Amino acid sequence: MRLTDLLHPHLDGVTTVVDATRGALSLEPYLHLPPGVALRGDEERPVTEGELALLSYGPRAELHGGEDAVHAVLARMRPGARGLIVFGHGGSELPYHRLLDHLVAQRCQVLRAAPLDYVHLHAGAVIARTDELLPPHDFFGRPVPSDGYATALRIADEYVFADLASRSLRARVLDLERTVEEAEHTRAAAGQDGLAERLAAAVREKEQLAAGLRAARDRVDVLQARVAMLEGSTSLRVGKALVSAARSPKRGATRLPGELYGLWRGRRRTAGQAPANAPQARTEPDAPVDDRFHLAHRALSSAPRDRLVVAGILTAATAEDFAADAVVNRLLPHDGRLLVQRTDPDVLVVQLSACTGDGPWWLTGTGLAPDLDRTLAELLAEQRVLGRSAVLWRDGPASAAPGLARLAWDAVIDTDTGVRLARLDPAAQGRERLREVFREDSTRVRLSQLAQLAGAPDPLDERRVAVLAAPRDRTDVARLVGQVLGQLHRPVEVVVPDEAGLDELTAAGVTVRRGQPRASWVADWTDLTEERPDTLLLDLMCAQEWSGADAVGHTPTADDYVFVPSLRPLLVRRSLHMSGTDPGSWAGQGHRLFAVRGKEPS
Repeated sequence: MRLTDLLHPHLDGVTTVVDATRGALSLEPYLHLPPGVALRGDEERPVTEGELALLSYGPRAELHGGEDAVHAVLARMRPGARGLIVFGHGGSELPYHRLLDHLVAQRCQVLRAAPLDYVHLHAGAVIARTDELLPPHDFFGRPVPSDGYATALRIADEYVFADLASRSLRARVLDLERTVEEAEHTRAAAGQDGLAERLAAAVREKEQLAAGLRAARDRVDVLQARVAMLEGSTSLRVGKALVSAARSPKRGATRLPGELYGLWRGRRRTAGQAPANAPQARTEPDAPVDDRFHLAHRALSSAPRDRLVVAGILTAATAEDFAADAVVNRLLPHDGRLLVQRTDPDVLVVQLSACTGDGPWWLTGTGLAPDLDRTLAELLAEQRVLGRSAVLWRDGPASAAPGLARLAWDAVIDTDTGVRLARLDPAAQGRERLREVFREDSTRVRLSQLAQLAGAPDPLDERRVAVLAAPRDRTDVARLVGQVLGQLHRPVEVVVPDEAGLDELTAAGVTVRRGQPRASWVADWTDLTEERPDTLLLDLMCAQEWSGADAVGHTPTADDYVFVPSLRPLLVRRSLHMSGTDPGSWAGQGHRLFAVRGKEPS
């Protein structure tokens, strides 16, 4: 929730907002006060009827302010005055018990409390200084009818039940956080120790193999030198001549004196310079001159990875769906280890259904194919030597392949592999189903979990949207902030000529800057007078991911989920936007244009 959504329903009868915050955080850009409500600084005088005090309290006193400053302002509030306290603490860490006694002592009633969606502010509460019990407000800030005792009784009953539920939830959260912390610490320690031992063993084995290879090469060199020496020795040549003469006495006896004389003369010449017409020693043209063989051609690609690289034991359908957003290498029992070594994947994924269904890995983990189990264990060991993650994707009952659970995995994911948006039928499924799959159950969301485990590029980065706007006054600024923060698929950056007045966007985690957009997709919101529903970017991104188009928008004929030759672009690929070409020529240049209807038919 935005701060303005929490504050504005309680500004009835308020003419002045008093900024009593003591930290470095300025709340003025968050307020967007309506006409007739002024903002002034705190003059340390009583806060009276018709005034609302802004207070902040958080773990960082220099940024949010301290607890004592809040107590001092509460003491200055008079009947009819109101207040808004913003907290820098997380929802489960909100120390409301430290303020509860002071609120009761100063007769301040909490009318409404809600979470806030900002980086430094996580919750807010509206209070009122009153001498009688005021009716509570519902979620939309409307007062609930009250008849005194029944209201107090309802508040007391709800407090008891809410306290019971919150205590159990807080205890559960603390237990889970402690369990996760301990498991992460244990896994990190075990992974570091095991990895260090495996790396050391691999280094020792490599050094031993290298030393053995060098010794073998030296021995071969010595033997080759001895053979060459023996082949060129006079004794060997004399012996050959004698053996030839003995085998053929008639011809050999007559030729032997001449051969021996020739050997004697050749030996004398070798002592000096060899004659020019002397026969050269025969050499092998392909023999390496430095005892090493080299590749004649070598291809090398040196570039940072911008996509998740997955090596996996996957079904054909899963591999096809993953390949839309990642580099996928399916492993087979005979080449899996080689592929892992050559591709250095970010993560090795073993899908349970690929081990229990038809395919080369059928019966893996069942105990009926020990050779496949051994091959899989070798793949996991190779992956750990490379320092990469191995994940078991358990998309079926664990009892189908119980042997998989006994292997050492970095993570186990117990869910399906998601739905690729292109496999859905928009006409049959409906817009709501597309939105649900896009946000929660798509294959890209599942791959994002893998990327986070492996520390690899996140496929969800392809959904990042930049908004181009040019607000001219405070009204345009308020409208821009409201439209951006109201989107169900929130933009990651807003590009404007002037960054003044957009601090609330920065506090909500949206990058505000000047220059060129950096996100994958660009939406032009220059016309801030146009009404934009909160589902606009969500529907546009659903249509883009379903179609794979380069630009998505509306057409005058209200075409829906169909490729068109021209449209009014609302969402454009960054590279196409930066090209500066006329939208009317996009289709002629081969770019894909996809139309989506702005509003669903009633």
